[in-house]
Amino acid sequence: MSLKSIVRELREMKDGIGNISRRGVEGKHWRGRTRSHIAPDETTPDFDLIIQGQWANLPPELLLDIVRRVEESETSWPARAVVVSCALVCRSWREVTKEIVKTPEQCGRLTFPISLKQPGPRESPIQCFIRRDAATSTYLLYYGLVPSESESEKLLLAARKIRRTTCTDFVISLVSDNFSRASNTYVGKLRSNFLGTKFTVFDSQPTYEMQMQPASRTHRRFHSRQVSPKLPAYNYSIGNITYELNVLRTRGPRRMHCVMHSIPISSIEEGGTAPTPTSFPETFDDRVSLSSGSKGKESGFDSISASPSETPVIVHATVEPLILKNKAPRWHEQLQCWCLNFRGRVTVASVKNFQLVAAVGASHNVPAAEQEKVILQFGKIGKDIFTMDYCYPLSAFQAFAICLSSFDTKPACE
Repeated sequence: MSLKSIVRELREMKDGIGNISRRGVEGKHWRGRTRSHIAPDETTPDFDLIIQGQWANLPPELLLDIVRRVEESETSWPARAVVVSCALVCRSWREVTKEIVKTPEQCGRLTFPISLKQPGPRESPIQCFIRRDAATSTYLLYYGLVPSESESEKLLLAARKIRRTTCTDFVISLVSDNFSRASNTYVGKLRSNFLGTKFTVFDSQPTYEMQMQPASRTHRRFHSRQVSPKLPAYNYSIGNITYELNVLRTRGPRRMHCVMHSIPISSIEEGGTAPTPTSFPETFDDRVSLSSGSKGKESGFDSISASPSETPVIVHATVEPLILKNKAPRWHEQLQCWCLNFRGRVTVASVKNFQLVAAVGASHNVPAAEQEKVILQFGKIGKDIFTMDYCYPLSAFQAFAICLSSFDTKPACE
């Protein structure tokens, strides 16, 4: 029997046990009400025990071996969904699966939704592609090399472009059919200025090991009374993207640079690490405590008394943020165009194509190889198909937001 079959049977048996247990509990309550019309004074079974079922009683050694075998055998999507299924069997399986599955930085794989907020691998990049739908102004990020006819691609993130009077918003979600900022699938957004030359990346959760300070001209997503307190109530500014103005209308590609406030430049130095969240906070109070920690009162932000016109901005008190700049292309005399080495991942010339590298000075202890390393590359391969390859220290969400800025109209830059 294959591992997929084993996991499928475990899930089906667990669901059957849970349904039977719940029906038994409901029957007891109903009989009590028919006799006395008063709720019976009895202790109902713990719902967690019902959810656990008999699979929680497997020997730890056997459970560990099963999950490890599944993790090693299913390395790519859609087959990797079996790993996620193991985490959904019960609480014991979930804890073991989370213990075995590593972060993208360590294993180069995307498994759970939180993987989209974690830095990519250091060695080889994670290769994705973006499908644009001009009719609906949506952009879908898929995990994989190129689109396939089997429709088996793994959807990672989706964005919808919303034009406003003075700016443009790209709302980013985990699903392609719900872009509401009051939904628990909302992960962040990108906002541009009127000219489309400056962008701000907003995250739905604060970055770990960072402090929050109130901004003078930022905004709260919605009033706290409008939604459940378990949903995120703020946007957190984690980065800025700037496109250089082309005042003289000279010939050449776009020039851009990104300031990632949530990533310290020390992350690309020898022995440096980038902030890596391990889970989505369940409530807004958790989001505040994770970012501010013991310094929450010193940061000047109060989650209860903050006015709707103030939004926490992710800053760091002691370290310098990571700055990314586009790699300068070279002019090809024979082709009469600007060229970059995309290693076969980009096939169509476009003003949107770019490669980003770290912008570091002589004062930073960054190896020369790290300075030339392409952290993010984006380019066109079809009418509405673009490739996106990213690696450490960017996450899939951060890379996707940067690439979305290339889709906005920029009359002042071209």
